[in-house]
Amino acid sequence: MSVLIAIPARYASSRYPGKPLVELRGAGGVSKSLIRRSWDAAQQVSGVDRVVVTTDDDRIADAARSFGAEVVMTSTECQNGTERCAETVQTLAEEFEIVVNLQGDAPLTPAWFIEDLVAGLRANPKADVATPVLRTDARALNGLLLDRKEGRVGGTTAVFGADHNALYFSKEVIPFRGKTYAEGDETPVFHHVGVYAYRPDALAAYAGWPTGPLEQLEGLEQLRFLERGVPMLCVEVAAKGRQFWELNNPEDVPLIEEMLAEMGHM
Repeated sequence: MSVLIAIPARYASSRYPGKPLVELRGAGGVSKSLIRRSWDAAQQVSGVDRVVVTTDDDRIADAARSFGAEVVMTSTECQNGTERCAETVQTLAEEFEIVVNLQGDAPLTPAWFIEDLVAGLRANPKADVATPVLRTDARALNGLLLDRKEGRVGGTTAVFGADHNALYFSKEVIPFRGKTYAEGDETPVFHHVGVYAYRPDALAAYAGWPTGPLEQLEGLEQLRFLERGVPMLCVEVAAKGRQFWELNNPEDVPLIEEMLAEMGHM
């Protein structure tokens, strides 16, 4: 019943080239690369049997090995992190019950997000894929809205049904809101946390499907599952006072550094 965390990282990001190697200052001015902070986040997760950084770039691989990470080199043909995770599983030639994709741009992901995600997938034997969603407060929602207002593609939002299966994911802020929210208020908008848990068969099937039109339009890899009629379980996770944000654009660096300092992360 083993669990693998794979951290896919690529250098040639269209929005932020070289992003995994960007230095982020934490509390006390301690500076660590984004890929190092993502690796450190993975090390805090309980119940995990193996953690690897998976990349096609020697610069990222060298940086990861320098702080002791296990690295799996993958093809430059991988179109996204899910395809990279699928190739990683094939390369390792080891059987896992669940494969977790912790994308290398989410260093603020708390351990319990991933622990709850794995538990949610295990508790739903009919589900083959799961992902965390976090209800936004006014601060997080305003951050999402500001990105869109200023023309940046930032975080992703999710809507799901009564069964918690995803209805849609978008880089627009959905659903429509007919009011504004005060600081500290919960909102009806769920921030999609860029982590996935797959059963190996679903992951292998994904790699064999062509890119669908919605995936291409939104630039969201998880839509390939929805376009193929594969349910994706949305597991609601709790912030517990923690801020969450992903590094999508250069403008996110000072925000993430502020959050690292607030939480006392060195």
